[in-house]
Amino acid sequence: MRREDFTLDVDENRGDTESRPPTVTIDFDGSRTDLDERLVGPDGEYLDAEETDVTLRLRGDPEDPDTTGVVSVTDRITGSLLLELDEDAADVLAFVDAARAHGEREDDDDRNGGYRVNIDVDGERVLTYEKETFLVYSADGDLLRGRSLIPGGVEL
Repeated sequence: MRREDFTLDVDENRGDTESRPPTVTIDFDGSRTDLDERLVGPDGEYLDAEETDVTLRLRGDPEDPDTTGVVSVTDRITGSLLLELDEDAADVLAFVDAARAHGEREDDDDRNGGYRVNIDVDGERVLTYEKETFLVYSADGDLLRGRSLIPGGVEL
């Protein structure tokens, strides 16, 4: 599976009066069997949201509107790469900001943001994850805490 086999569609859901989280849809243009091999854990079931991490690794300055990055979904336990794709960093960073703003609209003071990840194969929904953490790393591999979405009380 190559990065080119994936596309990313972002719905920031800004200004929506409903409490619908921002949503990112990752669509794989390939074999569902190939994708399933990566998304299924040792128990034969799809990995849960708590078993995955979503990250953006920047390729340049986050302030540069032309910077690109690599969005990755990994297995939190093994660190295995499940999927990755190239994307404009500005779009992804705006999405993270929208997820943070979504958390600020919630009544629960402990909530710092949240978003939804849909994983599709050729437009057919395979998985949906509800997530609260989205880590953003610099081109040098340093965690950018101010750009990341990290729930309160989480130590990294």
